[in-house]
Amino acid sequence: MSTAIEPVDVHTDPPRVRPQGFWQREGADNAKRNLALLGVLILLLVIGAITAPEIFLDGEHLWNNELTVLTQASSIGVLTVGMTFVMISGGIDLSVGALLALASVWCTTVATQSYGAGSMIFTALAVGAGAGLINGALISYGRLVPFIATLAMMLSARGLAQSISGSHTQINHDTFINGFAADKIAGVPWVVVIFLAVVAVGWVLLNRTTFGRRTVAIGGNAEAARLAGINVRLQTVLLYVLSGICCGIAALIVVSQTTSGSNTHGDLYELDAIAAAIIGGTALTGGRGTIVGSLLGVVIFTQITNLFVINNLQLDLQRIIKGGIIVVAVLIQAFRVSSLWRKPSTS
Repeated sequence: MSTAIEPVDVHTDPPRVRPQGFWQREGADNAKRNLALLGVLILLLVIGAITAPEIFLDGEHLWNNELTVLTQASSIGVLTVGMTFVMISGGIDLSVGALLALASVWCTTVATQSYGAGSMIFTALAVGAGAGLINGALISYGRLVPFIATLAMMLSARGLAQSISGSHTQINHDTFINGFAADKIAGVPWVVVIFLAVVAVGWVLLNRTTFGRRTVAIGGNAEAARLAGINVRLQTVLLYVLSGICCGIAALIVVSQTTSGSNTHGDLYELDAIAAAIIGGTALTGGRGTIVGSLLGVVIFTQITNLFVINNLQLDLQRIIKGGIIVVAVLIQAFRVSSLWRKPSTS
């Protein structure tokens, strides 16, 4: 006599077995973490007011400085949105920085052939999406570990970008693309508006669609998600395509800011994106993460860099401090995850 397996509704009951009250505690934990991140951001502003009062205690200078922070965070922030989705699913994408470089070189090559801004935008997005499709196919159907597949893509994309550009910086003369960084709307640069728009779309996608719920389900337990009727392979491919599209958008932002495409763009951006997502609470093991947390992680990470630059700290010291911040964030995350999974006492 066979026993039928009852279907699991992933929209209301995630496939991974959670302790009683897990989701309520996780929601409260997310809210507390985001408040803590806001507290850290305020603390950084206080530190800025102490170390550089001429900037942080003057309203106009403070506004301009924070706009600079958001402008600097825009490209990495867009990459972090895509990275957050990939990490929530239990994956990783080491190729985002190299794909940014490849998309920047390819789209500026199109520009030199006088095809215009529309073709540049299409090329950047197509290059990112195509590379993401390859990543996802290798992982889902080639059964490669995400670390290996995206590492190989990182090396290949960086090499291809160098080959296309001939190791030369390609100047972009398209005024529409360059205007993303130069022009403003209501005093805010367009690159910041684009960044915040990507964040908003990412939040809706993760929290208000079946795509987001399937992503979380796969990160919680891929096999249980498969038994619940989710096409895990297709979903994984789509997630890496999404990450690639974010790379294309970030490439357009960097091209606008530097007015050029180069195979050196995006160097180590993948580490900054991963670090920002971790600081924002995205679990390396998958199944947990929020777009709001990642946004705060990006801003905090960039604000720290801004303080380093203002106070003329050496680059090696900056990297040491950033590395320590990442370690602390992972340790805090591990402690919180273990406390969430701890079953409440009945005594």
